Order: sequence, then structure tokens, then C-alpha cells
Amino acid sequence: MGQYTLGIDIGGTKCAVVLGRTKISPGEIEDFILDKRCFPTQTQLGPQYTISRLFEAVDGILQANHTIPGELAGIGISCGGPLNHDTGVICDPPNLYGWNNIPIVKLLQERYHVPAYLQNDANACALAEWKFGAARGCSHVIFLTFGTGMGAGLILNGQLYCGINDMAGEVGHVRLADSGPVGFGKIGSFEGFCSGNGIAQLARAVAMETLQKGQVPAFCPTIAQLDTLDAKKVAEAADNGDPLAREVYRLCGEKLGKGLAVLIDILNPEMIVLGSIFQRSPHLLWPAAKEVLLREALPQSFQNCRIVPSSLGEHIGDYAAISIILSQLYTT
Repeated sequence: MGQYTLGIDIGGTKCAVVLGRTKISPGEIEDFILDKRCFPTQTQLGPQYTISRLFEAVDGILQANHTIPGELAGIGISCGGPLNHDTGVICDPPNLYGWNNIPIVKLLQERYHVPAYLQNDANACALAEWKFGAARGCSHVIFLTFGTGMGAGLILNGQLYCGINDMAGEVGHVRLADSGPVGFGKIGSFEGFCSGNGIAQLARAVAMETLQKGQVPAFCPTIAQLDTLDAKKVAEAADNGDPLAREVYRLCGEKLGKGLAVLIDILNPEMIVLGSIFQRSPHLLWPAAKEVLLREALPQSFQNCRIVPSSLGEHIGDYAAISIILSQLYTT
């Protein structure tokens, strides 16, 4: 077994290549990542351009660390779906224009002659929290991305669960209300309410209503600023005590609680780990979410489920792709 692992994270905005160790040392997680390279994806230039940049980044990181491909135990690739992890093919994700049936695993294996494995980004993050983060030692885990969108990675009975065609965990598509913000192509969906885009939509609606009443929201003093609203601006206003911004996050928290109750009742997990927005603003979301959970979830299941923010935080992407290959090397 090679002493190094390589992780590749392919995103719509940026790509990253990470070099890590093979041996997991729980007490020294910060030292596990040895090096990292990032570059903008520039999707308008097509997949071949990005793939060539990935090859350059891999070659560069190996050379800088005096490593040859033969010293790699394998390569893990994290990418937004849809994809087929069995065949290693990326199947036209919405944030990667032109990436239609790209055999990324085959391309990497032919160039570097080491095993490579592909998983969607939510699954990769679930593996990262399970191997390195808050869910270490657990066997029944749900990871929720709660970022630009809302997706889930599922660790069930100590194994990653992908479903029949890699579509397991698409919880953002679940409808929570007949009306509301749009997410995942569906009005009132879990992603519509609980995502960066969803919070921005909620904030625009509340701000527009307030402005039309002749009042001035602190986070959006003019109609012209409606289009620039995002979850971060609203969170900053809420942290500064603005009641309207706090109301936006309360509404989001209520629907988060409703979505979590469904997951708890169906899957009976021992832990749910929430990333991104929840990890940054649990104080704005959890009170309303907990109130709904106490009312909606089965008490026996809720009492035995810990709901926590991601412990890897903003660094989860550094561990996600590498966790794909580690999950192949070490089984639990």
C-alpha cells in the first residue's frame, strides 16, 4: 500500500487537489493533509480544459512533495452529481456545463496507474465527518450539506449508502410546504427553505414586503439591493440584532426542524451532522428547529440522535475526496 493518498474535488466554481497520508492518526488530524492546490474551474472553457488543469495540479503537487504516482495508495474524486460511482463517470451535473458522461476515473487511472474512486460531494463529506470529524465511532450517520444547496450523505450500518443509481440522499427535493422558495426545481422544498439560495429568497420576500410598507430593513435598505442579498448578509444583520433578519433565520430553522424530523423518523440515526450555513450560524437556526423537532419527531428517536455542526468546518473539502479512497482502504 502506498504511503500517500490523493483527493480531487471538482466544483462548479473551483477545483482542489489535496495530498494526504494513508495512515489515519486520530490525534493528529491537522497533520494528515500535506499539501493542497486550487484553481478556478472556468466551466465555460469545457471539461477538457479543467481536466488538463487537474492533471497539471496533480503533477505539480507530486513533484513539489518529491512523490511519484507509485507511492499513491489511490485517488478519491468528489464531484456534484448526477454520477455513477460504479463506472466512474460524471453524468452532466448542473454546475458543470458540458460534463456529459466524462469517464474521470478511467482518465486518472490511465495517467497515474493507481486505483481511483468517484463519489458525489455529499457522500464524500459524510465519509470525511465519519473518518475524521464529529461522527467518528458512529455507525448510523446523516450528513447534510446545507450550503448553496441541500443534499445528504448517508452512513447506514457502518457503510456508505448510495442507492440503486447513486441518487440516495437527495433530501433537498422533498417538499415541505405547498408554497415558498424554490430549490431543486421544486417550490417549498427542503432545499428551497434550507440552503444559501433559499435563505436569500426568503430574505428578498420579507425585505420586499417591508419596503412596500414604507419601512427599511437593515440588511436591505433599498429595492435595488434585493438582488445582492445572500445568506451571509442576512446572518450578519441577525447577529447584530436586526429582528427582521432573525425572523428569516427563524423561518429557515422551522423548516430545518421539519426536515430533520422526517429523516429521524425514517432512518433513526445516532447522529446528524450539518455543514456550511448551520456550522456557521447554529445559534440562529437551532432554537426554532428544536422546537419543531420536539413536536414532530418520534421522542424515542430524537432523544437518541445527536444533531451537531460539522467539526471539520471550512476544511471539510480538504478531507472529503481523500476520505473516498480511505473508505476503500479501511473498512469498518
